[in-house]
Amino acid sequence: MSRSTMDEHMQQRRDLVESFSRAADVRITDNRVLNAMLAIPRHRFVPEDLQEHAYDDRPLPIGHDQTISQPSLVAFMTQELKPQPTDRVLEIGTGSGYQAAVLSRLVADVYSIEIVQPLAERAAKTLEELGCKNVHIRAGNGWLGWPEAAPFDAIMVTCAPDAVPPALADQLREGGRMVIPVGPENQVQELYLLEKRGGKIERRSILPVRFVPMTGKKKAGL
Repeated sequence: MSRSTMDEHMQQRRDLVESFSRAADVRITDNRVLNAMLAIPRHRFVPEDLQEHAYDDRPLPIGHDQTISQPSLVAFMTQELKPQPTDRVLEIGTGSGYQAAVLSRLVADVYSIEIVQPLAERAAKTLEELGCKNVHIRAGNGWLGWPEAAPFDAIMVTCAPDAVPPALADQLREGGRMVIPVGPENQVQELYLLEKRGGKIERRSILPVRFVPMTGKKKAGL
């Protein structure tokens, strides 16, 4: 890639990140999150024929009926998760790997599960090429979480179940946070912030959203 192309992408990222603080509905004010968004080259996570749109603030298809979320929503959900440098974070729905890459700049380790194996393999390759050494990718069923790596300080869910999977609640440590969209497919869903206090899950509604559904073997939800 030429120097001029790299400079162009960096300016596009700057323009995109600067727009976050001006948004009326999902303002992002956490400087750590803003710096992480500035550092991660989103064009590396979208199909080549869509790279000219990589810094538009909108979702883009990545194949297999999946999408990469719009950057402002990635930033907003990351901010709501309140990631800390010592956190171990579970992500459900690796997709392109973009959200995992952003989290990798903010936490100690990211464990990310993707049910579509070709997407998991592609994301792992991109993350390796970008030097995201603290991201661990698994192809598998997100409903089951990653029990052998639990408990997690935080959980980020980037696909929508119709209820909170109990395994994810069980794998969240006491005092931990989970950001998760919940609701039926092809309808407006609700983005929640969950916190575990006294062994129980407390939830706060954040924002109406629309995500691809969480697939895989389901168990009763909360």
